[in-house]
Amino acid sequence: VELVESGGDLVQPGGSLTLFCAASGLTVSSYVMRWYRQAPGKEREWIATINTPGEITTYSDAVKGRFTISKDNAKNTAYLEMNNLEPDDTAVYYCNALRRRDEYWGQGTQVTVSS
Repeated sequence: VELVESGGDLVQPGGSLTLFCAASGLTVSSYVMRWYRQAPGKEREWIATINTPGEITTYSDAVKGRFTISKDNAKNTAYLEMNNLEPDDTAVYYCNALRRRDEYWGQGTQVTVSS
């Protein structure tokens, strides 16, 4: 099983990015997919979840209204669309797949928001 994140970049405040989480060895349609992030000197924090059927999404208060989680079963990929980025969004972003006791993490992708 492998989750590979990509799409991280340096972006100016107010900008947008879309992160990708390509899965192999599992099918995203059978897993709850989640995004977390870890800023320098801080603990890893949960930011978004999409349920197995892809019908229900939930977000942390820090990103609600700015970020959108989704998944494409045909491409076996999860996404995190990020808009109106702020310097406090600077972090390494991680993809997570969860089904019962099975849980997998990607290696992360760096997002830096700075002018």
